[in-house]
Amino acid sequence: MHGPLLDDATVEGYLRRIGATRPPLATVEALRELHRLHVMTVPFENIDFHLRKPIYIGAAAIGKIVDRRRGGTCYELNGAFFELLRALGFDATVLAGRVSENGELGPVIGHMLLRVVAADSAEPWLVDVGFGRGARHPLRFDSREPQEDPHGTFQLVEGPFGDLDLMRDGIRQYRLETRPRTIDDFLHMWWWYRHSDESPHITHLYCTLPTPTGRVTLSGNTLSLREPDRRLKQVIEDDDELRAAYRTWFGLELDELPTGPKVHA
Repeated sequence: MHGPLLDDATVEGYLRRIGATRPPLATVEALRELHRLHVMTVPFENIDFHLRKPIYIGAAAIGKIVDRRRGGTCYELNGAFFELLRALGFDATVLAGRVSENGELGPVIGHMLLRVVAADSAEPWLVDVGFGRGARHPLRFDSREPQEDPHGTFQLVEGPFGDLDLMRDGIRQYRLETRPRTIDDFLHMWWWYRHSDESPHITHLYCTLPTPTGRVTLSGNTLSLREPDRRLKQVIEDDDELRAAYRTWFGLELDELPTGPKVHA
């Protein structure tokens, strides 16, 4: 069962965080705009894993994203966005997925994403604002044709046992279930992500955000910028410069820097 809907003050604060205005109706056009703004303004980052701070999912993640103006991982970002969409009148369902790395599938329930239906159409949409290589816009859930997006060409293809594989430029990004899940279904895996030495959120430190024509990423203390006419890779040794990079590129104000893997120039 889902909890109570977000109150108006929380909804308005969330919308301000992503630079959106409250849509009068839960339309496909509104969903597309909310998705785009969320992806382009809220970083995909795992800083608090390395600071060993408490981290929450679902509605409990909204305070971090909105009040502290931070980003998060898929459980945080998609879990929070799920609550915002529900409050705005969308029919949203939580789904689980398995991230694919180098052709190998990761843990079951290792990724959270959403299936959303708007008020003006019965067509379902794949919504994912919590994947570092994801689409800028929602994807047609029932289509098996290639779908063009500013972040690549995406395609949903049939997988085993009723699952679907999401492909980006011909490479599988993750395998997703089509059965509904609840936020609580992810809590045990959330514990593993936060505490296991094998967790990718523990072994890697990252913060990434799309730009209008590319992407900027801080991996440890290495800043990378990819644009059609520009490539930048810089190792940042100075702590003040590292704080400035988080502020300039991602809008993050960090009192404490994470102690993740570092590269030395």
